[in-house]
Amino acid sequence: MSVKAVIFDMDGTLTEPMLDFDQIREDMGVSKDAGPILELLEKMSEEDRIIAEKVLCEHENKAAVNSELNNQVLHTLEIIRNASIKMGILTRNTRNNVITVLKKHDLSFDGVFAREDGPAKPDAFGVNSLCEKFGAKPSQTIVVGDFDHDIVSAKEAGAVAVLFKTHKNAEFFAEKADFVIDSFNQVLTIIDNINNQGVS
Repeated sequence: MSVKAVIFDMDGTLTEPMLDFDQIREDMGVSKDAGPILELLEKMSEEDRIIAEKVLCEHENKAAVNSELNNQVLHTLEIIRNASIKMGILTRNTRNNVITVLKKHDLSFDGVFAREDGPAKPDAFGVNSLCEKFGAKPSQTIVVGDFDHDIVSAKEAGAVAVLFKTHKNAEFFAEKADFVIDSFNQVLTIIDNINNQGVS
């Protein structure tokens, strides 16, 4: 097997962790342990959801504008691009915020799947959609992310799941991943290993 595509999460993976989801929930007026935010919004009344969505957007917009790339991102992406491997972004964030981050850091990707585009992670829909766009099978695709949603969506699609340990609770879902990395450029080693011998 050879790697045909790499799909990256954005917040906490390409960029340094900026979103404090506990604070976002608190600002929404719900408990810190109330669960994933997008799923919370679906359960709210229309009036509460409008208010909560405004809170979420304020936090997300600020994080995008002030975003900083994680170490080794530019170098790693350049090598992947030069290897003619397709690259995508799969995020629960908005497309406008993806555009903000891409413009700020002069990044280019072959495809973006944001929350307006269909069912959000941990659903495998986004992984499958990007694979289809790239003409790559999920088994030929690596998904890199910092959270449980990234790993679950990858595994459900049949892609290779790579956990980038930037999340404070990474140890709780590390066992679900095919690979766990501490440095972004370790993605390159995984690509090389798969291309040379397949996933062990």
